Amino acid sequence: MSGIHHVTAIAGPALRNFDFYTRALGLRFVKKTVNFDDPGTYHFYYGDETGKPGTILTFFPWEHAAPGRGGVGQTQQTAFRVPASSLGYWTHRFIAQGIAHEALEKRFGESVLPFTDPDGMSLALVGVPGAEGEAGWSNGDIPAEHAIRGFHGVTLLLEKAGKTSAILTDVFGFKEVAREGSIIRLTGDAREGAVVDIYEAGGFLPGRQGVGSVHHVAFRAKDDAEQAEMSRKLVEVHGQHVTEQKDRNYFRSVYFREPGGVLFEIATDVPGFAVDEPVESLGEHLKLPAFLEKHRSEIEGVLPPLVTNEVSA
Repeated sequence: MSGIHHVTAIAGPALRNFDFYTRALGLRFVKKTVNFDDPGTYHFYYGDETGKPGTILTFFPWEHAAPGRGGVGQTQQTAFRVPASSLGYWTHRFIAQGIAHEALEKRFGESVLPFTDPDGMSLALVGVPGAEGEAGWSNGDIPAEHAIRGFHGVTLLLEKAGKTSAILTDVFGFKEVAREGSIIRLTGDAREGAVVDIYEAGGFLPGRQGVGSVHHVAFRAKDDAEQAEMSRKLVEVHGQHVTEQKDRNYFRSVYFREPGGVLFEIATDVPGFAVDEPVESLGEHLKLPAFLEKHRSEIEGVLPPLVTNEVSA
Protein backbone atom coordinates (compact mmCIF):
# COMPACT_ATOMS: atom_id res chain seq x y z
CA MET A 1 0.00 0.00 0.00
CA SER A 2 1.80 3.13 -1.17
CA GLY A 3 1.06 6.28 0.82
CA ILE A 4 2.06 8.48 3.71
CA HIS A 5 2.14 6.82 7.14
CA HIS A 6 2.41 10.00 9.23
CA VAL A 7 3.71 13.55 9.25
CA THR A 8 5.66 14.89 12.25
CA ALA A 9 5.95 18.61 12.94
CA ILE A 10 7.33 21.01 15.55
CA ALA A 11 4.92 22.99 17.73
CA GLY A 12 5.12 25.69 20.36
CA PRO A 13 3.11 25.44 23.63
CA ALA A 14 1.75 21.92 24.17
CA LEU A 15 -1.68 22.93 25.46
CA ARG A 16 -2.30 25.30 22.54
CA ASN A 17 -1.38 22.54 20.08
CA PHE A 18 -3.60 20.02 21.87
CA ASP A 19 -6.57 22.41 21.91
CA PHE A 20 -6.27 23.33 18.24
CA TYR A 21 -6.02 19.82 16.82
CA THR A 22 -8.56 18.13 19.10
CA ARG A 23 -11.09 20.95 19.45
CA ALA A 24 -10.75 23.25 16.43
CA LEU A 25 -10.02 20.46 13.91
CA GLY A 26 -11.70 17.60 15.77
CA LEU A 27 -8.95 15.02 15.36
CA ARG A 28 -8.73 12.20 17.87
CA PHE A 29 -5.89 12.40 20.39
CA VAL A 30 -4.54 8.94 19.63
CA LYS A 31 -1.41 8.81 21.78
CA LYS A 32 0.23 10.85 24.51
CA THR A 33 3.84 9.85 24.87
CA VAL A 34 7.26 11.52 24.85
CA ASN A 35 10.03 12.10 22.37
CA PHE A 36 12.07 8.94 22.96
CA ASP A 37 15.30 10.89 22.33
CA ASP A 38 14.19 13.88 24.47
CA PRO A 39 11.83 12.49 27.13
CA GLY A 40 11.23 15.88 28.74
CA THR A 41 9.22 16.75 25.61
CA TYR A 42 5.80 15.36 24.71
CA HIS A 43 5.17 13.51 21.47
CA PHE A 44 1.51 13.95 20.51
CA TYR A 45 -0.26 11.82 17.91
CA TYR A 46 -3.56 12.88 16.32
CA GLY A 47 -5.57 10.85 13.83
CA ASP A 48 -8.82 9.03 13.20
CA GLU A 49 -10.55 6.70 15.67
CA THR A 50 -7.76 4.08 15.62
CA GLY A 51 -4.87 6.17 14.32
CA LYS A 52 -4.52 4.15 11.16
CA PRO A 53 -1.65 4.89 8.76
CA GLY A 54 -2.45 7.83 6.52
CA THR A 55 -4.33 9.75 9.24
CA ILE A 56 -1.58 10.48 11.78
CA LEU A 57 -0.21 13.96 12.40
CA THR A 58 2.32 14.07 15.22
CA PHE A 59 4.05 16.91 17.07
CA PHE A 60 7.04 17.65 19.24
CA PRO A 61 5.93 20.70 21.29
CA TRP A 62 9.14 22.65 21.97
CA GLU A 63 7.74 25.76 23.59
CA HIS A 64 10.93 27.84 23.48
CA ALA A 65 12.15 26.84 20.02
CA ALA A 66 12.57 29.56 17.40
CA PRO A 67 10.01 29.88 14.60
CA GLY A 68 10.78 28.05 11.39
CA ARG A 69 11.14 29.72 8.01
CA GLY A 70 9.59 28.23 4.91
CA GLY A 71 11.87 27.55 1.98
CA VAL A 72 13.52 25.02 -0.28
CA GLY A 73 14.25 21.62 1.23
CA GLN A 74 11.09 21.55 3.34
CA THR A 75 7.56 20.23 3.40
CA GLN A 76 5.67 23.35 2.37
CA GLN A 77 2.13 22.25 3.21
CA THR A 78 0.26 19.34 4.78
CA ALA A 79 -3.26 18.71 3.48
CA PHE A 80 -6.21 16.79 4.96
CA ARG A 81 -9.13 15.17 3.15
CA VAL A 82 -12.73 16.21 3.85
CA PRO A 83 -15.93 15.54 1.92
CA ALA A 84 -16.24 18.04 -0.93
CA SER A 85 -19.65 19.08 0.44
CA SER A 86 -18.04 20.00 3.81
CA LEU A 87 -15.82 22.87 2.65
CA GLY A 88 -18.58 25.41 3.33
CA TYR A 89 -18.95 24.09 6.87
CA TRP A 90 -15.21 24.39 7.46
CA THR A 91 -15.01 27.90 6.00
CA HIS A 92 -17.73 29.08 8.39
CA ARG A 93 -16.03 27.29 11.29
CA PHE A 94 -12.69 28.96 10.55
CA ILE A 95 -14.38 32.37 10.43
CA ALA A 96 -16.28 31.74 13.67
CA GLN A 97 -13.16 30.55 15.49
CA GLY A 98 -10.81 33.17 14.09
CA ILE A 99 -8.60 30.59 12.36
CA ALA A 100 -6.33 32.16 9.74
CA HIS A 101 -7.31 30.89 6.31
CA GLU A 102 -7.28 31.86 2.65
CA ALA A 103 -9.96 31.79 -0.03
CA LEU A 104 -10.90 28.51 -1.70
CA GLU A 105 -8.68 27.72 -4.67
CA LYS A 106 -8.40 25.01 -7.29
CA ARG A 107 -5.44 22.66 -7.60
CA PHE A 108 -5.43 19.81 -10.08
CA GLY A 109 -9.21 20.23 -10.36
CA GLU A 110 -9.76 19.88 -6.60
CA SER A 111 -11.17 22.52 -4.22
CA VAL A 112 -8.58 23.47 -1.59
CA LEU A 113 -9.02 25.57 1.57
CA PRO A 114 -5.57 26.68 2.85
CA PHE A 115 -5.18 27.62 6.54
CA THR A 116 -2.57 27.80 9.27
CA ASP A 117 -2.39 26.53 12.83
CA PRO A 118 -1.47 28.79 15.79
CA ASP A 119 2.24 28.14 15.18
CA GLY A 120 2.03 29.17 11.53
CA MET A 121 2.17 25.62 10.13
CA SER A 122 0.79 25.60 6.58
CA LEU A 123 -2.22 23.29 6.26
CA ALA A 124 -5.09 22.76 3.84
CA LEU A 125 -8.39 20.96 3.55
CA VAL A 126 -9.05 19.29 0.19
CA GLY A 127 -12.62 18.51 -0.81
CA VAL A 128 -12.80 14.88 -1.95
CA PRO A 129 -15.97 13.74 -3.77
CA GLY A 130 -17.28 10.53 -2.21
CA ALA A 131 -15.44 10.96 1.10
CA GLU A 132 -18.81 11.49 2.79
CA GLY A 133 -19.31 7.73 2.42
CA GLU A 134 -16.30 7.03 4.65
CA ALA A 135 -16.51 6.82 8.43
CA GLY A 136 -15.56 10.03 10.21
CA TRP A 137 -14.41 10.49 13.80
CA SER A 138 -16.47 13.03 15.77
CA ASN A 139 -15.16 14.89 18.80
CA GLY A 140 -18.75 15.62 19.83
CA ASP A 141 -18.57 19.12 18.38
CA ILE A 142 -17.76 18.64 14.71
CA PRO A 143 -20.43 16.40 13.13
CA ALA A 144 -19.06 13.10 11.84
CA GLU A 145 -20.28 13.90 8.31
CA HIS A 146 -17.93 16.90 8.15
CA ALA A 147 -14.98 15.32 9.95
CA ILE A 148 -11.47 15.15 8.55
CA ARG A 149 -10.86 11.82 6.79
CA GLY A 150 -7.08 11.59 7.18
CA PHE A 151 -4.42 13.05 4.96
CA HIS A 152 -4.77 14.09 1.36
CA GLY A 153 -1.00 14.55 1.07
CA VAL A 154 1.97 16.89 1.32
CA THR A 155 3.64 19.50 -0.87
CA LEU A 156 7.44 19.45 -0.96
CA LEU A 157 9.31 22.60 -1.95
CA LEU A 158 12.48 21.47 -3.72
CA GLU A 159 15.22 22.95 -5.89
CA LYS A 160 14.94 20.02 -8.31
CA ALA A 161 12.37 17.24 -8.45
CA GLY A 162 14.05 14.49 -10.45
CA LYS A 163 15.90 12.40 -7.84
CA THR A 164 13.17 12.76 -5.24
CA SER A 165 10.51 11.77 -7.75
CA ALA A 166 12.57 8.72 -8.71
CA ILE A 167 12.65 7.56 -5.07
CA LEU A 168 8.92 8.13 -4.63
CA THR A 169 8.13 6.07 -7.72
CA ASP A 170 10.79 3.35 -7.57
CA VAL A 171 10.93 2.78 -3.80
CA PHE A 172 7.55 3.91 -2.44
CA GLY A 173 5.29 2.93 -5.33
CA PHE A 174 3.96 6.37 -6.29
CA LYS A 175 3.24 7.36 -9.90
CA GLU A 176 3.45 10.73 -11.59
CA VAL A 177 -0.07 11.57 -12.73
CA ALA A 178 -0.11 15.28 -13.62
CA ARG A 179 1.78 18.56 -13.85
CA GLU A 180 0.44 22.03 -13.19
CA GLY A 181 2.91 24.87 -13.67
CA SER A 182 5.94 24.11 -11.51
CA ILE A 183 4.12 21.43 -9.49
CA ILE A 184 4.43 17.71 -10.18
CA ARG A 185 1.74 15.45 -8.69
CA LEU A 186 2.51 11.88 -7.67
CA THR A 187 -0.06 9.52 -6.20
CA GLY A 188 -0.01 6.19 -4.39
CA ASP A 189 -2.74 3.58 -4.10
CA ALA A 190 -3.69 4.16 -0.46
CA ARG A 191 -6.96 5.97 0.26
CA GLU A 192 -5.47 8.34 2.86
CA GLY A 193 -2.16 10.13 2.34
CA ALA A 194 -1.84 9.16 -1.30
CA VAL A 195 -0.64 12.47 -2.77
CA VAL A 196 2.82 14.04 -2.91
CA ASP A 197 3.10 17.30 -4.83
CA ILE A 198 6.61 18.48 -5.64
CA TYR A 199 6.86 22.22 -6.17
CA GLU A 200 10.06 22.73 -8.12
CA ALA A 201 11.35 26.14 -7.03
CA GLY A 202 14.90 26.78 -8.17
CA GLY A 203 16.56 29.82 -6.64
CA PHE A 204 14.38 30.06 -3.52
CA LEU A 205 16.02 30.51 -0.12
CA PRO A 206 16.54 27.33 1.88
CA GLY A 207 14.07 26.79 4.71
CA ARG A 208 14.98 26.80 8.38
CA GLN A 209 13.33 24.25 10.63
CA GLY A 210 11.60 25.45 13.80
CA VAL A 211 8.17 25.94 15.34
CA GLY A 212 5.56 25.59 12.60
CA SER A 213 7.81 23.39 10.42
CA VAL A 214 7.37 19.79 9.39
CA HIS A 215 10.15 17.71 10.93
CA HIS A 216 9.74 14.68 8.66
CA VAL A 217 7.35 12.79 6.41
CA ALA A 218 6.94 9.04 6.96
CA PHE A 219 5.93 6.63 4.20
CA ARG A 220 4.27 3.27 4.70
CA ALA A 221 5.82 -0.16 4.74
CA LYS A 222 3.55 -3.13 5.38
CA ASP A 223 6.05 -4.86 7.67
CA ASP A 224 9.75 -5.27 8.47
CA ALA A 225 10.43 -7.24 5.31
CA GLU A 226 8.97 -4.59 3.02
CA GLN A 227 10.82 -1.89 4.94
CA ALA A 228 14.11 -3.79 4.57
CA GLU A 229 13.58 -4.12 0.82
CA MET A 230 12.87 -0.40 0.53
CA SER A 231 16.05 0.36 2.49
CA ARG A 232 18.08 -1.95 0.26
CA LYS A 233 16.82 -0.23 -2.85
CA LEU A 234 17.51 3.22 -1.41
CA VAL A 235 21.13 2.28 -0.71
CA GLU A 236 21.94 0.10 -3.72
CA VAL A 237 19.97 1.88 -6.44
CA HIS A 238 19.64 5.47 -5.23
CA GLY A 239 22.85 5.88 -3.20
CA GLN A 240 21.09 7.02 -0.04
CA HIS A 241 22.33 6.63 3.53
CA VAL A 242 19.66 4.93 5.66
CA THR A 243 19.69 4.67 9.46
CA GLU A 244 19.37 1.45 11.41
CA GLN A 245 15.84 0.45 12.37
CA LYS A 246 14.45 2.21 15.45
CA ASP A 247 11.58 0.82 17.52
CA ARG A 248 8.96 3.54 18.10
CA ASN A 249 6.59 1.17 19.98
CA TYR A 250 3.70 1.76 17.54
CA PHE A 251 5.75 1.25 14.37
CA ARG A 252 9.36 0.59 13.45
CA SER A 253 11.28 3.25 11.58
CA VAL A 254 14.27 3.94 9.38
CA TYR A 255 15.24 7.45 8.25
CA PHE A 256 17.09 9.11 5.40
CA ARG A 257 17.40 12.61 3.99
CA GLU A 258 16.09 12.57 0.44
CA PRO A 259 18.12 14.36 -2.28
CA GLY A 260 16.12 17.60 -1.94
CA GLY A 261 16.89 17.88 1.77
CA VAL A 262 13.62 16.70 3.37
CA LEU A 263 13.91 14.10 6.14
CA PHE A 264 11.96 10.99 5.10
CA GLU A 265 11.04 8.01 7.25
CA ILE A 266 9.81 4.55 6.37
CA ALA A 267 7.39 3.39 9.09
CA THR A 268 5.80 -0.04 9.38
CA ASP A 269 2.01 -0.34 9.53
CA VAL A 270 2.44 -2.73 12.47
CA PRO A 271 1.88 -3.01 15.40
CA GLY A 272 -0.33 0.10 15.64
CA PHE A 273 -1.52 2.33 18.48
CA ALA A 274 -3.66 -0.23 20.33
CA VAL A 275 -0.57 -2.20 21.33
CA ASP A 276 -0.44 -0.63 24.81
CA GLU A 277 -4.01 0.64 25.45
CA PRO A 278 -7.46 -0.26 24.11
CA VAL A 279 -8.94 1.68 21.20
CA GLU A 280 -11.73 3.04 23.42
CA SER A 281 -9.24 4.87 25.67
CA LEU A 282 -6.52 5.86 23.21
CA GLY A 283 -4.67 8.99 24.26
CA GLU A 284 -6.07 9.17 27.78
CA HIS A 285 -2.89 8.28 29.67
CA LEU A 286 0.79 9.03 29.30
CA LYS A 287 2.41 6.00 27.68
CA LEU A 288 6.16 5.44 27.97
CA PRO A 289 8.46 2.92 26.33
CA ALA A 290 9.77 0.23 28.67
CA PHE A 291 13.23 1.81 28.91
CA LEU A 292 11.75 5.07 30.26
CA GLU A 293 9.15 3.58 32.61
CA LYS A 294 11.53 3.72 35.61
CA HIS A 295 11.77 7.50 35.08
CA ARG A 296 7.99 8.04 34.93
CA SER A 297 7.64 10.25 38.02
CA GLU A 298 10.55 12.44 36.95
CA ILE A 299 9.16 12.76 33.39
CA GLU A 300 5.64 13.54 34.60
CA GLY A 301 7.12 16.22 36.83
CA VAL A 302 8.51 18.22 33.90
CA LEU A 303 5.74 17.76 31.30
CA PRO A 304 3.12 20.55 31.29
CA PRO A 305 -0.45 19.44 32.12
CA LEU A 306 -2.91 19.41 29.23
CA VAL A 307 -5.90 20.17 31.41
CA THR A 308 -5.98 21.68 34.88
CA ASN A 309 -7.40 18.55 36.50
CA GLU A 310 -5.31 16.05 34.58
CA VAL A 311 -4.61 12.84 36.46
CA SER A 312 -1.38 10.99 35.75
CA ALA A 313 -1.64 7.53 34.27
